[in-house]
Amino acid sequence: MTDDILLKVEGHAGFISLNRPSALHALTLPMVHAMTAALLKWRDDPAVKCVVIDHADGRGFCAGGDIAFLRNSAINDGGESGRQFFHDEYQLNHLLVTYPKPVVAFMDGITMGGGVGISQPARFRVATENTKFAMPETGIGLFPDVGGGWYLSRLEGRVGQFLALTGARIAGAGCLSLGLATHYLTSNVLAEAKSRIATEDVDRIDGILGTLSVTPPDSKIVETIVQINRHFASDRLEDILASLEGDDSDWAMKELATLRTKSPQTCKVALRQLAESNKLTDFADNMAMEYRIASRVIVRPDFAEGVRAVIVDKDNAPKWDPATAEGVTDALIDAIFAPLPAQEEWKPL
Repeated sequence: MTDDILLKVEGHAGFISLNRPSALHALTLPMVHAMTAALLKWRDDPAVKCVVIDHADGRGFCAGGDIAFLRNSAINDGGESGRQFFHDEYQLNHLLVTYPKPVVAFMDGITMGGGVGISQPARFRVATENTKFAMPETGIGLFPDVGGGWYLSRLEGRVGQFLALTGARIAGAGCLSLGLATHYLTSNVLAEAKSRIATEDVDRIDGILGTLSVTPPDSKIVETIVQINRHFASDRLEDILASLEGDDSDWAMKELATLRTKSPQTCKVALRQLAESNKLTDFADNMAMEYRIASRVIVRPDFAEGVRAVIVDKDNAPKWDPATAEGVTDALIDAIFAPLPAQEEWKPL
């Protein structure tokens, strides 16, 4: 087990608290294993009627996965330990999606990447004034994984494609309006909410959260959905860039400038990923697809370079390879999505 995950049962609720504040509670493999073990244990324990996922101290909720570890794997062991991380993390994501007991996730803080993967499966997803939700993987040459293809492709219009490509940060109000959160509470009532969830009838969770909810402020992303749907309508990155180039509004120029900083490979992967995921009916099939992608992009040049630019050297000046949308061929994307050898394919727990 690990001190980075705090586990307890209070009343009839099992609590999983992320406790790695120095890294904004980014998930390590031991944390993934500790969470999985707790969920499996509580699944068959009649005394535990629901599960709460939150964070301990700091600006949580969870800023993603341990990308420094993943980069080291890409450089030093051909991605082997990185693939193990993805494999086991995706099993945790799937376990949460299929969990038979109510799960409540408190997204009270930064909720990115791996944090999205452990909060979006929850039946109840609580946003607050501290919530900052994003899938920022195009900026590090990875891709919006942990079920991102499933969740983003099912948002209204082309909002999911916009979030996947730009890595835009959504506040708690936006999470509620888009359905990424089910409730909006102010952070000062969270302790009361958790206490009541642990002690009152488990069928009352929705009512408890509803009673404590407040009306959130206006959401900026809702005000731009018309522009998003127009400019991000295509599943071809070149079309999206051309559409934005043809609009001299401040909004379009800002989003175009943002996209110019992102990995063209990752952008094309994300567009294909969301298009394919939207056709699937089983979350496990989505995770098998995402594992194929992950096992390959981790050892592609853009991932090590993206993490170098953001985490290692912090120059925020990655040199992408290929450097342009046109340089990312259909053949390259096809190879990233191709099936793995049967014994290497991802499977649920």
